[in-house]
Amino acid sequence: MMAQADFDYFNTGQTGELSKTVSILADSDLSRAQWFEDAALAGLRIVHLGPLSDWADGDEYPLGNVVLVECDRADAAALAALTRLDLLVERAGAELLVATCVVELDDVFACLDRARPHILVDPSRGERVVALGRVMARGAHSRLRELAEDERLVLLRLTEQVAEIAERLERMGRQGLAADGSAFRFESPKREFRGEADDVTGGHLRPSRPSLPDPRLVRQIIQQRQMRARFFDGALFADPAWDMLLDLTASRAEHVRVSVTSLCIASGVPPTTALRWIGQMVDAGLFVRTEDGVDKRRAFIALSDQAAEAMARYFAELGKAAAKLV
Repeated sequence: MMAQADFDYFNTGQTGELSKTVSILADSDLSRAQWFEDAALAGLRIVHLGPLSDWADGDEYPLGNVVLVECDRADAAALAALTRLDLLVERAGAELLVATCVVELDDVFACLDRARPHILVDPSRGERVVALGRVMARGAHSRLRELAEDERLVLLRLTEQVAEIAERLERMGRQGLAADGSAFRFESPKREFRGEADDVTGGHLRPSRPSLPDPRLVRQIIQQRQMRARFFDGALFADPAWDMLLDLTASRAEHVRVSVTSLCIASGVPPTTALRWIGQMVDAGLFVRTEDGVDKRRAFIALSDQAAEAMARYFAELGKAAAKLV
């Protein structure tokens, strides 16, 4: 473990930007070494390097402006450490980047409800480097929340493209080019989802909200969308926001709660990508995080009332259009 006496906790420069300090917490020696190397190459000063369990027992350690965590085994000590870190990082205004695995995702996600962390699931080293650059940019400028919705979506799509490039470059280093000779595939821009914002139009209340569609219809639509991957490259149709909206619409009509892992699967994209979209949809007011009233270690994702109303009206309009064709 590194010496601690000479390190400051939250130094900032005169410009208000972060002082580029990082804490690295990982139980694996290999993970700590890789995080250390990548952070050093990024110009970060490491103020603490050790296992995640260091933070489980209440001891005080230097907390960097960026906190990198590897959690592949979510036992009681790890979850206690994550819960404590989530609170401390939120209070300090630092950036939290957590890498975990699919098996532990639900438990890890439930511990992190304050610090707005970046969560990576089974990441490659390239994905971790991209994520590290992203948290540094967000921490240095603190402008992500100030961006307009369309600007945030463009930034998110750009991030996904950069992450895909990093992943493909990493695979090329191990295997060479793909069979077709191509190295990259880019996702086409999608039109962002927008719900109706005003409750009053022209001095009159809008009509009452229609009911949510029959969940069997929504499930059929989901199945039809998934069927396309049998005949075409599934990446051509990547549209995680809409796929998650459909899944949560059906689940709300079925009165079924949806875990973050289940929603990631429904998105049709890798879990790390899905988690970024979930965060964006929460920021946009379309998704809400709900806690389990019995087990505080569990958390679920649901449609907001705004999104549920928009989906109900969308399907109502579809019904009207279909009726005209009869």
